[in-house]
Amino acid sequence: MNDVYFFKKKKDIILGNYFNNFKNHKIKLSDIRILKKANNKHLTFFDNIKYKDEAKNTKAKYCITTSKLKNYLPSTCETITTEKVLYEVANILKDIYPDADVDFPDLNLKSSNKFKFSGVKFGNNVFIGKNVKIGKKTLIGDNTIIESNVVIGKKVIIGSNVHIKNTLIGNEVVIQSGCKLGQKGFGFIPKKNKNIKFPHIGRVMIGNYVELATNCTIDRGSVDDTIIGENTYFDNQVHVAHNVKIGKNCMIAGQVGFAGSSTIGDNVSIGGQAGISGHLKIGNNVKIGGGSGVIKDIEDNQIVMGYPAVSFKDFIKNWKNK
Repeated sequence: MNDVYFFKKKKDIILGNYFNNFKNHKIKLSDIRILKKANNKHLTFFDNIKYKDEAKNTKAKYCITTSKLKNYLPSTCETITTEKVLYEVANILKDIYPDADVDFPDLNLKSSNKFKFSGVKFGNNVFIGKNVKIGKKTLIGDNTIIESNVVIGKKVIIGSNVHIKNTLIGNEVVIQSGCKLGQKGFGFIPKKNKNIKFPHIGRVMIGNYVELATNCTIDRGSVDDTIIGENTYFDNQVHVAHNVKIGKNCMIAGQVGFAGSSTIGDNVSIGGQAGISGHLKIGNNVKIGGGSGVIKDIEDNQIVMGYPAVSFKDFIKNWKNK
């Protein structure tokens, strides 16, 4: 089966536009491909030793790689060395596929006369409540519900089957299909014969440039607000409980869960299926390995892993001793 790419390519790759050592060469390549799919018309990349066998057999004419890895490539493949391989690849992809940076809703978008929002485009079967504010150049996909008093900034992209209530959203935010924002959290007071539901009156606050991948759920605050900081990215199926505060520039992988009232610092990275217990404080620049269970506070600049999560050095030591 031929490769299918759903984004229209704007132009070919001219290496001299990206790398100084090719300024005087008129080298044009048709596209970027992974090592095993590349041929002599393609640019490829090699940034991980795990792919050394594919690197040895690649048919690519040019490869972006590091000085440590370049010797694994065949003599027929000319190397472009850098210590930031994926950064260079991302810059080229953004240039030749300018629409692929964001997964836009697949809709026949049109301005709707039903809603009086200047410069906003809606899909089919969209419900908008009272007193909603939506910034210009925002796109809203099919079957999405925006309940009363929600505020949405400029250039926001909202997918299909999204439900938003009790939420304030900044500018240039991406909310992929299936996300649920602002519903009541899992708060109750246990009694002998009946669980008493705890009232939720807080909001969800989404900063500028945040991206939420498909099927994420973010609960409104109980008394305080639930906050997602600027430029933070969620993978699919991340759950954020009430009153959680996540800082700026965080990267949260798929199926991570945050229990209520925990605070996460800036520049935090969390691997898939990790769980963060409630009322914890996670510092800045922390890295949490996938599948970890965090049950106590973590200071700034720490790397932890395991269940319960311990320092990465202790995790490796314990693992080797088993």
